[in-house]
Amino acid sequence: MNDNEKIYSSMKFSSAVNITLGIILIVCGITGGILLLISGGRLFGNKSKILF
Repeated sequence: MNDNEKIYSSMKFSSAVNITLGIILIVCGITGGILLLISGGRLFGNKSKILF
């Protein structure tokens, strides 16, 4: 295996990891945003029940 093949192999692995992590982060971001919207809506809907 020469140097060019080693570089190509490491670039291929790095790009696969970057794409995988990108997809995971997008899914986590969307899921987190949805959960925040749901919990905020519940708090807003139940604000009349809160006593201070």
